[in-house]
Amino acid sequence: MASFRITGGIALKGDVHPQGAKNEVLQILCAVLLTDETVRITNIPDIVDVNKLIEILGDFGVRVAKNGPGDYSFTADAIDVDFLFGETYKKKGASLRGSVMVVGPMLARFGKGYIPKPGGDKIGRRRLDTHFEGFMKLGAKFVYEEGAHFYGVEAPADGLKGAYILLDEPSVTGTANIVMAAVLTPGVTTIYNAACEPYLQQLCGMLVRMGAQIEGIGSNRLTITGVTRLGGTEHRCLPDMIEIGSWIGLAAMTKSEITIKNAGIPHLGQIPNVFRKLGIRIEERGDDLYIPAQEHYEMGAYLDGSMVTIADGPWPMFTPDLLSIVLVTATQAKGSVLIHQKMFESRLFFVDKLIDMGAQIILCDPHRATVIGHDRQFCLRATTMSSPDIRAGIALLIAALSAEGTSTIQNIEQIDRGYERIDERLRDLGAKIERVAD
Repeated sequence: MASFRITGGIALKGDVHPQGAKNEVLQILCAVLLTDETVRITNIPDIVDVNKLIEILGDFGVRVAKNGPGDYSFTADAIDVDFLFGETYKKKGASLRGSVMVVGPMLARFGKGYIPKPGGDKIGRRRLDTHFEGFMKLGAKFVYEEGAHFYGVEAPADGLKGAYILLDEPSVTGTANIVMAAVLTPGVTTIYNAACEPYLQQLCGMLVRMGAQIEGIGSNRLTITGVTRLGGTEHRCLPDMIEIGSWIGLAAMTKSEITIKNAGIPHLGQIPNVFRKLGIRIEERGDDLYIPAQEHYEMGAYLDGSMVTIADGPWPMFTPDLLSIVLVTATQAKGSVLIHQKMFESRLFFVDKLIDMGAQIILCDPHRATVIGHDRQFCLRATTMSSPDIRAGIALLIAALSAEGTSTIQNIEQIDRGYERIDERLRDLGAKIERVAD
């Protein structure tokens, strides 16, 4: 176990290069199971969750070759299907929520896929029903070992068949899983109410290059005509939009001048505009985002004068992963804002730690919080706190970097799950942060 010790109140300056997108990589890595040919993937972030999944793929028999930093080749030509039922898989899979996405490719190619009840963040329920209902629409039989908390699907003797699937919610991982199962399923599969996030578009684009037939990419209606086999390809992952939003919030809170290089601006959707609603200046310079040092930033209001509400929703609405960043950034703005976290019922519970630091926040219910900005009239106070999940952890880190005095953040393993070498990269910008053993 380790902690971060942070001395706050220091303005930072410099360029940052965003890591590859964690949420895309977890999907892309599982897709290598769909072919026996080599798939090369670049811009893979060196973070705990991704490294765990690469390790699990290796345990399955995937040959993994590291070509360089963030550059790997995968060849799944000798898969041990029986590994699905071993204790090692049950233990490792349970520690990583992203491992659920091995089920679709394994079902499509080998006729069976299993997953232990996954772990991950303590941010509320994240149902797997959408995944398994989609598989069952394709004809798979659902299997559940109650005592072992072990879920699975198996193809019938006559194989899977294409089907019309109306998703009960536009789940990103659910859509990705079903798409990966459908590309090798005979017949036509239509997925309606599909997620259409850039990460899913990236997955579909990669599958098409491997030989899949997918129409409607980027829309909420995907039509997939099954093929008999897929080939190898090369794929480069997008920059992580969540990390980009984190750097924007950090720059504003610490009065820092930061340039985010190669940000993939066309794929950021609402993110820059939402931060502009907080009064943060963001300049687009080619594919770079420049955030100048700002002494003050003022939240706007709607045309009728009412308080701005920032809410999350399925793409192209604002991502739920950045609401915690927006919330902490708003604490030093001028004005008030209502944060409405619709998709997870426990993601706002970290605000008590910000209140302890002096933030003025009213937690209305598990989904809504009103933030009354300080307008820099007084700084947050340094304190000791623990990171409950990845995104709350980075929000607390931003708060600590802006606070007066020395703060300690415990349970930083949660932050390491999603942010590559975050302490080293902050020190490169001038931050005083050290990693200490508990």
